[in-house]
Amino acid sequence: MELKKIALNDVHEALGAKMVPFAGYKMPVRYSSDLDEHHTVRNAVGIFDVSHMGEFLLKGPQALDLIQRVTSNDAAKLTDGKVQYSCFPNTEGGIVDDLLVYRLGEEEYMLVVNASNIEKDWEWVNKFNTQGVELENISDQVSLFAVQGPKATDALQSLTSVDLASMVYYTFEKGEFAGVPDVIISATGYTGAGGFEIYVRNEDAKRVFDVIMEAGKAYGIKPIGLGARDTLRLEMGFCLYGNDINDTTSPLEAGLGWITKFDKEFTNSDQLKEQKAAGVSRKLVGFEMVDKAIPRAHYEIVNAAGEPIGEVTSGTMSPSLGKGIGLGYITQEFTKPGSEVFVRVRNKDMKAQVVKLPFYKK
Repeated sequence: MELKKIALNDVHEALGAKMVPFAGYKMPVRYSSDLDEHHTVRNAVGIFDVSHMGEFLLKGPQALDLIQRVTSNDAAKLTDGKVQYSCFPNTEGGIVDDLLVYRLGEEEYMLVVNASNIEKDWEWVNKFNTQGVELENISDQVSLFAVQGPKATDALQSLTSVDLASMVYYTFEKGEFAGVPDVIISATGYTGAGGFEIYVRNEDAKRVFDVIMEAGKAYGIKPIGLGARDTLRLEMGFCLYGNDINDTTSPLEAGLGWITKFDKEFTNSDQLKEQKAAGVSRKLVGFEMVDKAIPRAHYEIVNAAGEPIGEVTSGTMSPSLGKGIGLGYITQEFTKPGSEVFVRVRNKDMKAQVVKLPFYKK
């Protein structure tokens, strides 16, 4: 299958990005080094081009009803300008995808989904659209920049009249940005470093990107690739679809009970309610390495006797903490913070400790 290109593919190549296949797209994985880019975002400001993400518009009097049926969280709690983290449960107890729900108006919403699942999610939402909600897949028309880091507000404020400093986490505003009208500016960062996401039409993408780079110069802005995005999100304990959650992981096992609201009916809610009552046998936890080792996805997790108790789903050497960290599903008895577990690294059992998330605390 031929890889899709994001609108600014050539810009990233000109900036020296190493482009790799990711979720069906050619994407910049790094420009300098993962370590340098990670610290840039933690300490200053960086810009990610995450235009591979998917966006669906839902309009009409039944739009909310459709969202309520296909997502686990309670979207009725949203007001204009608010964003909600949610997931699409499947009928087998797993997760079709995790997503963001934006309330643009009383009868208008935007769903932001993972790039690798755009087609799957589109078919899924349409399958439940029995009441004539107007659906539009605008994924190929929209570019998305995540400007992240403690200096993001200062770097961007001159580009818009929207008061960025007063924006609360998981809210958005629509306004003029870099001279372009109707830009969605949201505060739903995936790095734990603060910052904003800028949704623009593809035809305005280059202009907006260039203006952000220029305005951010004084604050040390750099383009950042997917490599650093992964270490940043992992330090926060944020799930990545395909690694930590998938079609076979239940939202309750994944620690997403907080976005699973049983005061409404949704896909598979009865089975998940039963699972909640019975208790889950395994759970997604964070762990830090005690021994010197880097955990990687699919490494086995064992107990002191060497018996398998789970598997690593995401792992890395944390640039901020200087030690190996990871997420993984393990049997219930070892899920308490402080529990001693071992990660099997090349046939050697390396000691680790279950910890409370996030790993990185400001």
